[in-house]
Amino acid sequence: MAEGKAGAENRGGAGSKGLIIAAPSSGSGKTTLTLGLLRLLARKGLAVGSVKVGPDYIDPAFHAAASGRPCYNLDSWAMRPESLGALAARAASGAELLVCEGVMGLFDGAFVPAGQPDGSTADLAAATGWPVVLVIDGRGMTGSAAAVLAGFAHLRPEVRIGGVIFNRVVGDKHKAAIAAACARACPGISLLGFLPPSSGLETPSRHLGLVQAAERADLQTFLDGAAALVAEHVDVDGLAALAQPSRLAGGSLGAMIPPLGARIAVARDTAFAFAYPALLEGWRQAGAELSFFSPLADQGPDEAADAVYLPGGYPELHAGRLAGNAGFLNGLRRAAAAGAVLYGECGGYMVLGRGMEDAQGVRHAMAGLLGLETSFARRRLHLGYRRAALYAAGPLGEAGQGYRGHEFHYASVLAEQGAPLFSVADAPGADLGHAGLVEGRVTGSFVHLIDRFAGS
Repeated sequence: MAEGKAGAENRGGAGSKGLIIAAPSSGSGKTTLTLGLLRLLARKGLAVGSVKVGPDYIDPAFHAAASGRPCYNLDSWAMRPESLGALAARAASGAELLVCEGVMGLFDGAFVPAGQPDGSTADLAAATGWPVVLVIDGRGMTGSAAAVLAGFAHLRPEVRIGGVIFNRVVGDKHKAAIAAACARACPGISLLGFLPPSSGLETPSRHLGLVQAAERADLQTFLDGAAALVAEHVDVDGLAALAQPSRLAGGSLGAMIPPLGARIAVARDTAFAFAYPALLEGWRQAGAELSFFSPLADQGPDEAADAVYLPGGYPELHAGRLAGNAGFLNGLRRAAAAGAVLYGECGGYMVLGRGMEDAQGVRHAMAGLLGLETSFARRRLHLGYRRAALYAAGPLGEAGQGYRGHEFHYASVLAEQGAPLFSVADAPGADLGHAGLVEGRVTGSFVHLIDRFAGS
């Protein structure tokens, strides 16, 4: 069912304050802490918004489930400054507090020349002025925990570490030793809590990250458990008091990627879940009307649509089912025959191809609209930021139009026959050749586009 055209421009959020939950490395516990904090504050009646640093589809869905509000991604490398400011304001609009979850370790980002945005959490902290609450895994450390904290506090003076929470702390003696060492080394940093090991709050993962929120039958129980953990072990009032207003200039959210048509049918289910809210909202604000359909339920796109968007996701986990869904595949073929624009990213790109080989080596026929054959039986990781420029004019813009995005998949390409869509490079600018295919008005690639640039 159509969801209507763009509403009023975003003008709010300037008064909201924010903070960043970050860590020295992935696996330190920042996601569980963030989700518990969001759920706890929302349960207390606070209007709490959230953002996630970097290219990530899965964590934001957990944020939205915990807070009851959309979560937006902020990426200093892949987004123009005006896009960053507009999205930060959008996330903060109507919120009393904005919680940002970092990506990887605080200072981890793209390998680019010094002084250029690298997409790291530290870059966003410097740009926004939001203080950082560092989550440190305290296993096997006492005095050394203070050295970790001091090192992170002093590496970049413009990145303020306002508080620290230690995770996986076992017993009062362990807690007291860490607290004493940190009080001596970093007296200006608030000790906000000590979390015990919480074996009941694991976040299951698969080859592209966490299992999706929509796939977890125990989601509400997990979120409530995380909230209870935070309530018992974290000084939530002290943490919230650290928040500061953003220094980013706000503004209206424009189309970061031009609308594919006036009426865009978007595939949406657990096999096609990787569509950024900012992308869809930008299309609405540009005047496009969106409708949604489920390929897993054997639904085809709205026949009135003049464009079809197949986002990424996990179609490889459902390849046999999708291959047997004639209503879905024939709907794509009818749309292409009628002259509609069809655009697929990553998993959506593979489904537009001729065939997909699953992890057991069984080939499943797909839509056959692009000369693409892929395999998950011959896994190879493709990961990283991408600069992309269009080879020729088409639905995504004029020849040479630049984009920034990311690639994250394990599929191997067995055949890729036809005209390429993009010339691509990595974040430092090293040439990676071409990406994607174009066949008439059917296009796609493995690159998840984030924002347009005058040059890639």
